[in-house]
Amino acid sequence: MISAIRAFLKIESASGILLISAAMLAVALANSPLSHLYDLLLNTPVEVRVGALHIAKPLLLWINDGLMAVFFFIVGLELKREMLIGELANIKAIALPGFAAIGGMLAPALIYISINGNNAAALEGWAIPTATDIAFALAVLTLLGKRVPLALKTFLVSLAIFDDIGAIIIIGIFYTSDVSTLSLIIAACSILALALLNKANVYKIMPYIFFGLIMWVAVLKSGVHATLAGVILAMFIPLKPDPDGGNYSPLKNLEHELHGFVAFGILPIFAFANSGLNLSDMGFADLSHPVTLGIIFGLFIGKQLGVFTFAWLAVTMGLAKLPDHVNWSHIYGVSLLCGIGFTMSLFIGSLAFERSGDNLLFDERLGIALASLLSALCGYFWLKRSLRQSSAS
Repeated sequence: MISAIRAFLKIESASGILLISAAMLAVALANSPLSHLYDLLLNTPVEVRVGALHIAKPLLLWINDGLMAVFFFIVGLELKREMLIGELANIKAIALPGFAAIGGMLAPALIYISINGNNAAALEGWAIPTATDIAFALAVLTLLGKRVPLALKTFLVSLAIFDDIGAIIIIGIFYTSDVSTLSLIIAACSILALALLNKANVYKIMPYIFFGLIMWVAVLKSGVHATLAGVILAMFIPLKPDPDGGNYSPLKNLEHELHGFVAFGILPIFAFANSGLNLSDMGFADLSHPVTLGIIFGLFIGKQLGVFTFAWLAVTMGLAKLPDHVNWSHIYGVSLLCGIGFTMSLFIGSLAFERSGDNLLFDERLGIALASLLSALCGYFWLKRSLRQSSAS
């Protein structure tokens, strides 16, 4: 288990560094003479037609609806594994990150709502500051070297998993458009087929992928966000080893095969496609826009306040305990890093403001970028000082 955790942390940390590079490249292109090519690329129409079935979207939406469904599929595989045999299978071990995650979602949302409560369009983005980007946060921890206790990294990973669960629930409930009954019926039939495959102990992957693709198209057409199909599909992939195939576990094998592709391919592509901020006309009005301020205060203030306070309450009330070799200064440092929203915040922002105009999208991205940068810097320097003091004592 320890070696698996270390391998996971290594991939996520390296992915975070690549994410930063992809985001910086997008900003550089968006503010260069090549900005029109960047916009042209993202708006390139891509169509798929099979008989009467027709899907036509710009490249940006294929990335956000298609590639990100694979990302959520990986998230679903990790959730299932962790809940059945991993860290989340131990009630005592999950109490602290579970409570911390609840606070880390509740406080940012309340802060954002308090700032944007009088603007119905802006209020659509209330969930943007509730998300934490695990890859970025772990990348910052990696910069601190071997002094970071493994238990602290595990706490951050567990907290981020609960954060992902919250994001999935929020997307499924609050960010859906007009629902197509026929498409939902087709999706439900696909889910039934997946359940029957699992019940029949089918260990071959292709039947699951076949019905998963049908479900993805149906969910895409239904008005419910298509990325949720990835999570649903993951729940039916068998975890137990195939009795006729030695130690082969379809879930573990898929997770292993796809993790690098998602970490080093899909997420950097998403970051590149969604981070291109044109800053040439930015002024004080943009920095003081309620959406920008709501996201900055929600991520930077709300995350650290919610995560640390709820963790402290859980320990004080005897519902949880601090991990070995971890103190409250360490927990506060991680609370700061939880303000790095980036990937999931950008994704939720694209859902919230896709119909609201470019101005809100700009303000949303500006707020996420500034809050994530501020949280990363403060978290890094706080933990650097805290870990040095712990080593000296």
